[in-house]
Amino acid sequence: MTDDARPLLLGYARRDLYLSDRHVDDLKCELEAFAKLEGLAMGSVYVEDPDTAPATFEALVASVNRYQITAVVLPSLRHLALVGNPAEVQVQFERVTGARIVLHGVAP
Repeated sequence: MTDDARPLLLGYARRDLYLSDRHVDDLKCELEAFAKLEGLAMGSVYVEDPDTAPATFEALVASVNRYQITAVVLPSLRHLALVGNPAEVQVQFERVTGARIVLHGVAP
């Protein structure tokens, strides 16, 4: 199955939870491997900068709606804390977009 035939998965993470850009790159590789294992094609991983939050999250929501994405992967719900209460943000996100949030336990 080619990447074009697999459903697209997007990712979201907070930059401030990682020590360096190398760690963010490692996360992206982990999420790519996760997507492949789940039979999905990994699209962009949206990395939120605390100084401009929630701009990246809003861009993620726009992309999910534009491309009819059905799932977004996060390392943990705490990555939503820059946007609001993580559990409430998850419920709101899933209600508004119709996409579900999938957690992949990649540290941190």
